[in-house]
Amino acid sequence: MSATTGAPGFDDGAVFRSLFAANPDALVVVDLKGTICLANPAACDLLGYAPDELEGLPVDVLVPDAIRPRHAAYRAAYAAHPRSRPMGTQMDLVAKRRDGSEVLVEIALSPLQEHGLPYVVAAIRGVAEYPRVKQALQRARYAECLARFGRLAVDARDLEVLLSQLATMVAEALQIEMVQVRLLEPNGTQMRIAAALGLAQEPVGQVVDIVPGGGAEQVLREARPVLIDRDAGGAALAIPARYLDAGATCELLVPLTDRERTLGMICAFATGRARFADDETRFLESISSMVATVLQRSGSEEALKHAQRLDSVGQLTGGIAHDFNNLLTVISGNLQILQENAAANADAVAAPMIGAALRATQRGAELTAKLLAFSRRQVLQPEVIDVGALLQSLAGMLQRTIDPRIVIQLKLEAGLHCLADPVQLESSLLNGAINARDAMPAGGTLVFECRAADAADLPPELAGQSGAQGYVAISMADTGAGMSQAVCERAFEPFFTTKESGRGTGLGLSTVYGFARQSRGAVRLQSAAGAGTTLTLYLPRVRADAAAAQGSGKASGGIPAGLRVLLVEDDPEVMEVARSFLASLQCEVRPCANAQDALHLLGEEAFDLLVSDVLLGPGMRGNELAAEALRRSPGLPVLLVSGYSGDLPGEGGDWLVLHKPYTRAELEAAMQRVLAANR
Repeated sequence: MSATTGAPGFDDGAVFRSLFAANPDALVVVDLKGTICLANPAACDLLGYAPDELEGLPVDVLVPDAIRPRHAAYRAAYAAHPRSRPMGTQMDLVAKRRDGSEVLVEIALSPLQEHGLPYVVAAIRGVAEYPRVKQALQRARYAECLARFGRLAVDARDLEVLLSQLATMVAEALQIEMVQVRLLEPNGTQMRIAAALGLAQEPVGQVVDIVPGGGAEQVLREARPVLIDRDAGGAALAIPARYLDAGATCELLVPLTDRERTLGMICAFATGRARFADDETRFLESISSMVATVLQRSGSEEALKHAQRLDSVGQLTGGIAHDFNNLLTVISGNLQILQENAAANADAVAAPMIGAALRATQRGAELTAKLLAFSRRQVLQPEVIDVGALLQSLAGMLQRTIDPRIVIQLKLEAGLHCLADPVQLESSLLNGAINARDAMPAGGTLVFECRAADAADLPPELAGQSGAQGYVAISMADTGAGMSQAVCERAFEPFFTTKESGRGTGLGLSTVYGFARQSRGAVRLQSAAGAGTTLTLYLPRVRADAAAAQGSGKASGGIPAGLRVLLVEDDPEVMEVARSFLASLQCEVRPCANAQDALHLLGEEAFDLLVSDVLLGPGMRGNELAAEALRRSPGLPVLLVSGYSGDLPGEGGDWLVLHKPYTRAELEAAMQRVLAANR
């Protein structure tokens, strides 16, 4: 261009070059062949090229690879009909930078042919910094992050890997460098770092205390996000020094909440700015909701797997215990008969040996009872229990018998009643108290509490099963040494113990587990090393006035001589022991090996008592036989005998069940109760 127009001394060529170079928009001059002839500094900056590096390149280098074939056709059509044309105002356009990245742009084309020049000027403006565009891009990042995490969560099998991926994704979406995922420990006073990015001083797995009055405590208490900046007032509600040293200027804590239960939190730390925007907070709330659902699902799946493992062991132990009880019945029965034999009593060697053998069989019976309790096959006699009264009585007894350095406290919600076997419930609580005592060798505090359990408090296996009355939660909390997570996971397994040899069988907590599950409830163990242990039983709740009429259960009078007893037992050796016991009680006994023969005898003879084992081999079971016998002979007293209760459906009535192995005195007492109840 020449200086032929304008004011005197005005060099329009120099002015053009200055305007071209100083223009804040990227300007590119392209010839009709699509070659870049000129590019101003703004174009080089926007597109990532060095000065003069763009000149001579085909304009197609600025077009993303995916649309380059179409762009050639667009350029040819434009060359045939050049006109001024803005582009990118109604559609998204992107330009390709030298490093292969892309930038969102608007483009205006201005042909110079009408001025006699074979060029087109492309004015390119980067729009990624526009507030509207930035917000849209941010929201797109958030939506893409949520979608990606949702896809990962569906197929995730390793929770730790998923949470680690989450920390990275949150950091990318929020364009920050420091993220933590913290999960609440069972003790409620600490959190475990489950995932971390950019905070080497707090590695994954580390447990941190919850500072009273601090941001984390506020999040857990109020179940809402808390934003803390560098200049927040007060020592407690402030960014901890370790994060300030890492460059954090603001901290956003968002709770992981599922079904009104806070499981932990996501912590995001920003550098170089005063606060997180509302959009960022909403994004973190959305993803935290997804994470909480994943955590709840993972916990439920793990609880189900654990219950299935215990059920498998329970089926095995229940079967073993049943067979072992039959063996013990034969052994202990014959030992009792020998013990009563005059010749054996006179033998100075035999008598103590028989006594020792009987004591051993009793210990064996206690062991099988614990196995049956774990496998949920023990014989239970459920009653309506005033939980508060039972705990008060138990606490009074424990205060006199366990270590006096242990302080026992009660927190009782009035008017709570549950349906359970009172003997087994008290035994379960005693098991827990003994474990608590052993965990506090130097003394401490043991707190018994009963409360109505709300839906959020129930373990996963009871969720959605609360029924009309719900559950009573009975807990024992100690201040002892606590347990690691690995020990907690195995605590209910039979024969698992951390006590030294000779101090525990490993059956205490397993019997508690079996009792709770057999009582249509559940048990939860919460503990952490150095932070004490809380054992909670969940049992079906009943109204105070719902106690069913129950007999006193006291025997009245003895066994009348000549009592006609129909004895049904399929094991010949157990049959012989029972027949001997009954004969010693001066009963007339008619033995039968199966239900069919027993029904035949009932049709021909009159009997004063039916005594039947529950498992009778093929055909009818003992409870079915009892129901049919009562149909034929109303009012006939019935006593069932069982090694376990797994095969005792409640048909035909509520039977009195004598548990194997039994002594002659126990058989006599059970017969007296049955006969008294039918008078």
